[in-house]
Amino acid sequence: MTDQADVLADTDYRLSPSAQEALDKYLGDHPEAQTVHDQPWDVSDPKKFGDESVHEIFKEMRAQQPVNKVTGTPQGDYWNITTVKNIQHVEALPKIFASGYEAGGMVIQDSTEEAKREGRGKTFIAMDAPEHTKRRRAVAPAFTPAEMVRLSGRVRERTIEVLESLPRGEQFNWVEKVSIELTTGMLAIIFDFPWEHRHALTYWSDWQSDLRLGATKELEDLRKEITGEMGMCMYKLWQQRLNAPPAPDLLSRLIHSEEMPEMDPMEFSANMSLLIVGAVDTTRNTMSGIAEGFHRFPKERAKLEADPSLIPNAVQECIRFVTPVAHMRRTAQEDYELDGQTIKKGDKVILWYKSANRDETVFDDPYALKVDRENARRHVAFGYGVHRCVGARLAELQLRTLIEEMIRLDIRPRVTGKVERLENVFINGFSKVEVTLDPA
Repeated sequence: MTDQADVLADTDYRLSPSAQEALDKYLGDHPEAQTVHDQPWDVSDPKKFGDESVHEIFKEMRAQQPVNKVTGTPQGDYWNITTVKNIQHVEALPKIFASGYEAGGMVIQDSTEEAKREGRGKTFIAMDAPEHTKRRRAVAPAFTPAEMVRLSGRVRERTIEVLESLPRGEQFNWVEKVSIELTTGMLAIIFDFPWEHRHALTYWSDWQSDLRLGATKELEDLRKEITGEMGMCMYKLWQQRLNAPPAPDLLSRLIHSEEMPEMDPMEFSANMSLLIVGAVDTTRNTMSGIAEGFHRFPKERAKLEADPSLIPNAVQECIRFVTPVAHMRRTAQEDYELDGQTIKKGDKVILWYKSANRDETVFDDPYALKVDRENARRHVAFGYGVHRCVGARLAELQLRTLIEEMIRLDIRPRVTGKVERLENVFINGFSKVEVTLDPA
């Protein structure tokens, strides 16, 4: 990794309060800001994701009406799309079901008028063709099979370093000591981000990925300030790479790509946020789910010990089992009939990956972790079609390496404390998985 520490040495950015601390304080001071979700099939309540009760609601929807509309919720009116077949159908029609920022964007929460005017959230994932195609081409070379081969040694080296540093015989939070350390470190490597500043990446990611922070002006303004600090740090690195020869890191690839047009400061910050959240939060939560899942399903780990050739399939199954991105949004550009329901032009359409990856018509015993599941690759955790996650290969590389090294080093996390899930309708995962490793 290049020594870039001096570039950010004189840049002021905060690492507190955490997103959760700010949210807890605000809701404590303003209890009236707590949203009320009183409709049975309104699954936009973050608490239903924190306690996993949303699974029973999704199961009921899939059985009774897999495409259904709820109205008058805190997130407005929206359609729930809950099965693999219907999600793939919608994602295969990007001209009818748009992702573009102008159409409505990629998440269930509508942008404020101020955010729209300023262009917040204008990322390449929240674009439609041809703009989306051009920007994706600029990013894609960083995630080719050849690039994964180049990165694989660094991934393994870092994975071994983190796992060998874990305490034995005392309880610790796997999320902090393994999941965050590995994913933040990997993002620093692919960005060639100053190593001593890497924990800022996790901080920025957490502030971008909780939709509740955009629901009130006070929190949204604070998030805007933090995003500005992130943008300043990334802009300094951007300027440095602009004046240097092309290099293999992601920032340099973007700067020197003919496919990447000039971006204004707001679009630049939004795209940096997207890349950070995509690289940190999704893989991080699957890594946490591996520890929790192997504890609950110990026979599945035993299968991998007996037959390591199952590990690539186990990676796909762990991604399905966790489903780190709970949903994406589309907005109908014309009237369209889907599974017997008429979706009207302008309607908000929510693709619930968390539900589809428990679709009983596709996955046998879907609530169980099965590392030898024959159709594990049919999961939709990375999306489908033109918006399928561009960084999927990197996530798979990191997860495969983690499982391989956990088995080789005999790392067997036993859940001995709290398991706390995120109260988040967008990023699906864990804030705490307290485990203990037996003495060597």
